[in-house]
Amino acid sequence: MRTVSFDFDSPEARFKVLINHEEQYSLWPADLEVPGGWTETGVCASKEECDTYLEATWTDMRPKSLRIALDGQ
Repeated sequence: MRTVSFDFDSPEARFKVLINHEEQYSLWPADLEVPGGWTETGVCASKEECDTYLEATWTDMRPKSLRIALDGQ
């Protein structure tokens, strides 16, 4: 069995920003296959750049279904 090591703190590390059906986001190592239930947003960058994107984009962390139930949208 091969173990894959990934240094999340390395400045060379690249991440994909993923989104699921509930409009929740996740950072994922760029070299790994996207897990089921997640879709790429098109953002692939350093952790710092991904974090900046998420701060600007993910302004309401509630799952989509909860936002709909509470806000009637």
